[in-house]
Amino acid sequence: MIKQGIVYCSTGSRYKVKSEERFYTCGIKGKFRIKGIKSTNPVAVGDRVSFVLEKEGEDIGVINGIEPRANYIVRKSVNLSKQIHIIASNIDQAFLMITLKTPPTYPAFIDRFLVTARAYQIEAILVFNKIDIYSEEELTSLHEMRKVYENIGYKCVEVIAKDKSSLKEIQGSMQGKVSMFSGHSGVGKSTLVNTLSPGLSLKTAAVSLQHQQGQHTTTFAEMYDMENDAKIIDTPGIKGFGVVDMLPIELAGYFPEFLDLKEKCKFNNCLHINEPDCIIIEALEAGIIAESRYKSYLQLLEDDTPYR
Repeated sequence: MIKQGIVYCSTGSRYKVKSEERFYTCGIKGKFRIKGIKSTNPVAVGDRVSFVLEKEGEDIGVINGIEPRANYIVRKSVNLSKQIHIIASNIDQAFLMITLKTPPTYPAFIDRFLVTARAYQIEAILVFNKIDIYSEEELTSLHEMRKVYENIGYKCVEVIAKDKSSLKEIQGSMQGKVSMFSGHSGVGKSTLVNTLSPGLSLKTAAVSLQHQQGQHTTTFAEMYDMENDAKIIDTPGIKGFGVVDMLPIELAGYFPEFLDLKEKCKFNNCLHINEPDCIIIEALEAGIIAESRYKSYLQLLEDDTPYR
């Protein structure tokens, strides 16, 4: 008997699939791993799959098909730098948790995430956490950073992950949707999820004071059911997202403030580096484009691993 379900967890060789309010443990056939699939993992959290039970009435099955994905988001493979690992699929929105310290989140990381989300047609929301531990000077820096992203159309929210009253806007936007939470280890992803749904009891850990980095408490992506038909995907702390199958000339199209201007450049193939009559460079010099965003663009342009 063939069943339909959604993958809630993937540990590499086994998948937890939910079908008709029941969970099943599924594997995949060896040949299924390489059949036309370029990523290191053929099945990802959020995938809608079909599977066959090994024995009727038991909860062990074999996945034999994946429905077309509406979207997905990736990171570079840990072991094979030229390949990708699909973090999750069929995502309605992605929240990126950001902290100025313990640990710090730098603009280059934020911008790589936003380019990736935009490339795969996933709405991205920036969540600035730990606002209760910042000095006045740090809060000023945070508000300046927030303004950069709001000016180009991104929704930004300031929260204290342990304070449920500060999470009302996030909770409301999650209703009836699949939401992915991501960011560096230690930024408060699991804490926020536990505050919204204490029964999940996701593992959390303190940030290393010596290195200002979070301790990895989530080792693989996993989906959870919450109230109001909300689903949440908690992801591992990720050092770098991958942008794949993209030519250098296409990159500017994933920076919204570039997209509005780049058609006015003198050359159609302008990469906005040092070409004459480049409207992007003129906008940068005029303060219309943020310097941090342009630096991120150049860094992505120079990094040959995201492109084919």
